[in-house]
Amino acid sequence: MKRRKFIQNTSLSSFGIVAGATVIGCKENSDTAKTSSVPKEKDTVVKTTIPIVIATWNVHDSTAKAWKVLEQGKSSLDAIEQGCMVEEANAEGQSVGIGGLPDRDGNVTLDACIMNKEGNYGAVVYMQNIKHAISVARKVMEDTPHVILAGKGAEQFAVSKGFKKENLLTDASKKAWEKWKKTSQYKPVINIENHDTIGMLAIDKNGDISGGCTTSGLSYKMAGRVGDSPIIGSGLFVDNEVGAATATGLGEEVLKTVGSFLIVELMRQGMSPQKACEEAIGRIVGKNQNYEHFQVGYIAINKKGETGAYSIHDGFYVTTYVNDKNESTKPVFFNKKG
Repeated sequence: MKRRKFIQNTSLSSFGIVAGATVIGCKENSDTAKTSSVPKEKDTVVKTTIPIVIATWNVHDSTAKAWKVLEQGKSSLDAIEQGCMVEEANAEGQSVGIGGLPDRDGNVTLDACIMNKEGNYGAVVYMQNIKHAISVARKVMEDTPHVILAGKGAEQFAVSKGFKKENLLTDASKKAWEKWKKTSQYKPVINIENHDTIGMLAIDKNGDISGGCTTSGLSYKMAGRVGDSPIIGSGLFVDNEVGAATATGLGEEVLKTVGSFLIVELMRQGMSPQKACEEAIGRIVGKNQNYEHFQVGYIAINKKGETGAYSIHDGFYVTTYVNDKNESTKPVFFNKKG
């Protein structure tokens, strides 16, 4: 099921508790895999294996590409970039890259960031006419003295690096925008301004972690709006000594709590990726009485390859590629009744 269509068709009244596990147990199946045993609780041992790729939403093609890059012995950074590029080139996705839903003026604007094992970071915000925002973000990180380029400046930089300009507004996204204009008021209404983001984390055979986040942002947003996805510590954070986290959902709420940085810091203090994601969602819910009207989801991975995922509401999916298995799971989510 398409991510955006699923979100649009899911009502708040359908939320309930879903039992699931987000820490992955797997067996070592190759000479290059690294395996560790970590006590989860008193008598429970969780075995984890790397390399591994984990991403938000149902993006099997993206995680498959990232895994293929890792199998070739390349870096987690290369895997992140090439994996995200697959979804950016998917015109039917309507969430990132070409085909993304536009802002209220009909312009497709892209945000993206990438982080490597050294903690270096590059991002583009409010960039138009360039499909592969994740690749431009990497160029910002590697080829400039800056970490963020915005708008026309980001576009000009991309062109100077050989990226081709193209119209990112597809016929399907244009029709959806024109339909929205007939009934929507010029104010943020979450139940009609659906959104999603591709966040991806990977550990390569050397145990090095990288991450990326790419999006076309909140659908029918006000012109100039930038969400959490390209902002270090909010939409994405990587610390190669500890782990990494990335977010999806209503970026304004992620920005207010610097959620991805929070998760990594909690893992640094010894918390599991799962518990850290749950705590980050708890911070949002505890500070906002209107949490029933928006979605936020996090995924995280620690240095051992253990993973976690948690969201405010049902409807969040996570795709994980490890040990030649490319699977989507529906993680547990917040239970407002406690």
